Amino acid sequence: MTTLSNGASTSAERLRNNLTDRLLAQGAIHTDAVETAFRTVAREHFLPGVPLEAAYADNPTYTKADGSGTRISAASQPAIVALMLEQLAARPGERVFEAGAGTGVNAAYLATIVGPDGHVVAVDVDDDLVDGARKHLADAGIVNVDVVLGDGALGHPHAAPFDRVIATVSTSEMPTAWLHQVKPSGRIVLPLRLRGTASRVIAFERGESGWVSLDDQLAVFMPLRGSMGDARRTVALTHHGDVTLQVHKDQADVVDADLLLGVLDTERHGVWTGVTIPAGTTYEYQDLYLALRLPNSLMRMSVTGTARERGIAPMFGWGAMATVHADSLAYLTLRPGEPDADGRKTYETGVIGHGLAGATLADLVAEEIRAWSTGFRDRPLRFELPDTPATADPNAGRFVLDRPRHPITVIWE
Repeated sequence: MTTLSNGASTSAERLRNNLTDRLLAQGAIHTDAVETAFRTVAREHFLPGVPLEAAYADNPTYTKADGSGTRISAASQPAIVALMLEQLAARPGERVFEAGAGTGVNAAYLATIVGPDGHVVAVDVDDDLVDGARKHLADAGIVNVDVVLGDGALGHPHAAPFDRVIATVSTSEMPTAWLHQVKPSGRIVLPLRLRGTASRVIAFERGESGWVSLDDQLAVFMPLRGSMGDARRTVALTHHGDVTLQVHKDQADVVDADLLLGVLDTERHGVWTGVTIPAGTTYEYQDLYLALRLPNSLMRMSVTGTARERGIAPMFGWGAMATVHADSLAYLTLRPGEPDADGRKTYETGVIGHGLAGATLADLVAEEIRAWSTGFRDRPLRFELPDTPATADPNAGRFVLDRPRHPITVIWE
């Protein structure tokens, strides 16, 4: 059992309450159940060796990497954890299945919410993570959680049916086992990678003819590992290694690392779209539309400071979204725009292309951005897992994403 001195305990409680207050103020927490969980669960038990200030910072804490240095496990950012707990809306006495045990802290929040009459089963594929989560939960005095070694995509039939299912790892398809092991009246919350880098955390409930989204939010998680693994790889675009592209498995056949190495040294073609977005407004729906419309979807292009000094001009400090065609690449950029009708500062989206087809590719991306702005920007979005095959109509904002078992329909209403 981990023990803390009175001073450390007082400091942890203060930091715990400060974190909860911040999440309340920003709207990540909005129910008493989730607030109580955040004020109750001592995160320091789940992040041993991590300074208290870091344990209670609103940042992810990476806890494990594979042999290549790729991060494969983390304690998720508290704001995202809170968002997903609110989506799940678990209630006292319920049984919850969690795919991806990690450090065990999310299971602890769930256990607090469902209370002593409820129960949580968390499954992870790595025995060291399972052992660690069990120890952390024991140190924190959490007794209504079972941490099981196994393939999260298979669920845990021995403890089914569940009232709620939640995944703290991303997947590109809804696992069939989860649909079978949740009650007909239940809810499933999972980070679903749709196409390329486009991901949404979606809360699904059963409708008349399939599973329908109740809520969706932007978030990116570690990929599920096991029978439904969603591996990704990193491709260098410069010989310096300071600009890289994250490639998902559905893009593997269209990304040739040898062809793209050095592409940013070729002639640059820039185009401005005329589409402006107010400062502080998210680009997530523009990016989702592009990810669904572009032939090779979107990828995350990470850019370091040294690359920016050489003239690479991505949209954000971390980099930008990009797409490719053979030896060519186009990525998003921005510049200050005219103030909007309310006097708010705006930014205009632009596209920069490189390579033999760079100009054509940049023009295509710009055209799709304008199409999103004029036809879909103000329309609500819905996701479905229909029981019978759906019909796609991309020009009308209806996309069908093929999957081996459960195709995903994305609809701008």
